[in-house]
Amino acid sequence: MGELVIVAIGGNALVKENGRDSIQDQYEAVKETVSHIADMIEEGYKVVVTHGNGPQVGFAMRRCEIANEITGMPTIPLVNCVAETQGGIGYQIQQALTNEFAKRGMKQKVASVITQVEVSIDDPNFQNPTKPVGSFFTLEQAEAMKTEHPDWVMVEDSGRGYRRVVPSPRPIDIIEKDAIKSLIDSGYVVIAAGGGGIPVVKTGDNAYDGIDAVIDKDFATSLLAEQIQAETLIITTGVPRVCINFGKSNQKALEQISIEETKQYIAEEHFAKGSMLPKIEASLSFLEKSGSRVIITNPESLKDAVNNQAGTHIVK
Repeated sequence: MGELVIVAIGGNALVKENGRDSIQDQYEAVKETVSHIADMIEEGYKVVVTHGNGPQVGFAMRRCEIANEITGMPTIPLVNCVAETQGGIGYQIQQALTNEFAKRGMKQKVASVITQVEVSIDDPNFQNPTKPVGSFFTLEQAEAMKTEHPDWVMVEDSGRGYRRVVPSPRPIDIIEKDAIKSLIDSGYVVIAAGGGGIPVVKTGDNAYDGIDAVIDKDFATSLLAEQIQAETLIITTGVPRVCINFGKSNQKALEQISIEETKQYIAEEHFAKGSMLPKIEASLSFLEKSGSRVIITNPESLKDAVNNQAGTHIVK
């Protein structure tokens, strides 16, 4: 059996640009991304796929609000919007992978697991929301949204505009991890923990309740990788390699760095809090607990990156 690799696809990677965010546009982006994942599988790697849902869950929430404002239809809780986008994006990835395998004459099977992820009701992020969701807005649009929805929290996101933020507690446990392991052992390519997983809290007697939040997909992916004993974690992003001094004249792309070097770069504040920093922190969590290596790269470089020819590699 090949090396077990878990690949995290960003939700923003499925929305290429503003104005091209329909379901069909998203599916075209999914097809492009899974072709690179299929390259890895064709080389013998066992793969689990996770994905983000930041833009998509924001769209779902806004559709609910508009339907409520115009027709009086009941709104849908955020936790249900997370579940719906997990299922919808998982379906697209599952279908696109199945079709890609058929095109290549590959025998692999694909399954999506609707995944619940336990969080703590006492997590401080419930009092201090930090997770960006939905579309990017100009400052003027953001101020208009804030006037229309006084309870919304809007923040500037990595120089790309303003977005709404919602609670993003840290994941504690992947509820369906044993089912995911079983599918991997049966030869399936598994799609799991979509959108960071559906956030749930334990209520006693091993019962769970959903709670309104969006878990960061990189932290959920790191935890899942640990719990299924994956050797390699790959986090895809919009750039082929992580850079320090990003956007400056002395910008430098990183090829291979140690845990200690990574921590030094964090201390020097090289990584933006709203974008690269969570990926780096999730990477370190995985390496310090169980993993062998983390690769951060863009989807187009996946095949080369897993073969040590591209991407930023964080190693022990």
